[in-house]
Amino acid sequence: MRAYDDGMPELPASVRIALWVTSAWTTGESLESAIESALPDIDAVGSGIHTLDLWHDLGERTVLVALPTSGDTTSLPRCQAEAREAAVEAEECLIAPGLGALLVPTLSTFGAPGATGPDTGTRLDWTAYDCDPVPTHRVEALDPRESIRMLTTTVLEMTDQLDALGGQPFDAVSAREAMPRPGAWALPDELPGQALRAITFAAAISTAAAAGLDGPQDGPDGWTQQRRLDLLRDLRRVAERALVDAANAGVAAVAHPRTSR
Repeated sequence: MRAYDDGMPELPASVRIALWVTSAWTTGESLESAIESALPDIDAVGSGIHTLDLWHDLGERTVLVALPTSGDTTSLPRCQAEAREAAVEAEECLIAPGLGALLVPTLSTFGAPGATGPDTGTRLDWTAYDCDPVPTHRVEALDPRESIRMLTTTVLEMTDQLDALGGQPFDAVSAREAMPRPGAWALPDELPGQALRAITFAAAISTAAAAGLDGPQDGPDGWTQQRRLDLLRDLRRVAERALVDAANAGVAAVAHPRTSR
């Protein structure tokens, strides 16, 4: 689901919603205001998003995020196969950590092909599932500085290995064009600088790795090309894990500003 239109802010929708909704719950803003801030380029949001109001009414104070893929579901709480498959297909979801629940998005477009105007656009619908609660201590232990440190180490190691393979792992122009633009991101002002830097770094590395995976392959032989792809997949996986940790650390900091790092 993560292939948004060109104008879409590059951060996953669930990352932005988790931060904005947690901020709204902390400051007393409405869910509608939070969704409008988080999804400026989505034209319609399905009624399933109001499950967040139910979560809040039942005592939830934070919304976490997971970015699972078929090769890595570590950020996803334990859940039934149907929920896991839906979240993996979307490559993102929202989590109610205390209640033990998921909201999984589905992106679609509406309107006649090639048409423009108010009757066309993009839409996000949401489906709720049950999952195991997320232990509080697991979120409290997250540190954006550690996310940056671990990802930096991985980037240096992967860069050395990619350099040793030779060639060009991705087109530099395409990678620069695909890089996240912080000014286009929808993030609340309450997000501490450490969390913002970690989110920015992780998203940038993930985007660069994705550009390499999607771009032309110029390896001298099949083994070299496959090895390069494996390294880029590993790099993106580590970056996505760092993005999840940084975003959830940011959520905790927004919800509890006096104890934020």
